[in-house]
Amino acid sequence: MSSPGTTAPPSALPVLIRTGVALLAMAAFALSYDALRQMAAASHIHRVLTYAFPLVIDGFIAIGIGALLVLRTAPLRPRLYVSALVGTATATSIWANVLHAVRLNQQTRRGGLALDDITVGVISAIAPLALAGAVHLYLLVQRRPAHPEPAAAEATPPEPRTPPATTEPVPAGDEADEGDASDEQVADPEPPPAPEDGRPPIATYEQVLAIGRTARLGRDGRVSRRHMETAIRDKGLRPGGRERLEEARAELQTELDQQLAKTAA
Repeated sequence: MSSPGTTAPPSALPVLIRTGVALLAMAAFALSYDALRQMAAASHIHRVLTYAFPLVIDGFIAIGIGALLVLRTAPLRPRLYVSALVGTATATSIWANVLHAVRLNQQTRRGGLALDDITVGVISAIAPLALAGAVHLYLLVQRRPAHPEPAAAEATPPEPRTPPATTEPVPAGDEADEGDASDEQVADPEPPPAPEDGRPPIATYEQVLAIGRTARLGRDGRVSRRHMETAIRDKGLRPGGRERLEEARAELQTELDQQLAKTAA
């Protein structure tokens, strides 16, 4: 276990993963490229332009997957449209690879290891599927930060500051009032101070609930975690861990459902 004053060296695992996935994507593209170019030649495309046919199909798959990740928070209709385009391009690439392999298998003289058409078709479909999967994995690894902030550190706000103890005598009649004041200080802690690195302070759970009640609702009149996060950042605070924000959203949704039930009754 490392001491608090030391930090662990940066891990090279994300770099190795990105490199391996990039090499896998290049190999899958090369395999699919060969089959698609031969299919373009068989379709009587000019031999000088046959190189563009694989780029159009497999290149569109790679770009479409990237567009899906960019549009992950977009409305449903644009995401369905892009998904349909990516699915069509992927199905076309698989169909062309399978047809190319099956036709060559039917025309090849039997000698040595002979495979049936179904096996040949399944094997030829691996290349376009591996290309789509490799591009998706690469983009996911690329978007993930190399050193994310620990969720536990964000989920636990700093302890509120307590006033220093005084040595002055307290009159007997004011003992009850002093006890009430101390209870109020515990129930309503001060907001956490801003960190020394200049970033906004992390909102306490009570602040998350209070700001979340003022945030606008999302689709179908339900509490939106994204709108809550935006409202908290507009207040100059950080929302903290995602799990804590989701817990607050669920609690606010329960309150909203209870209010709607009372109104309906």
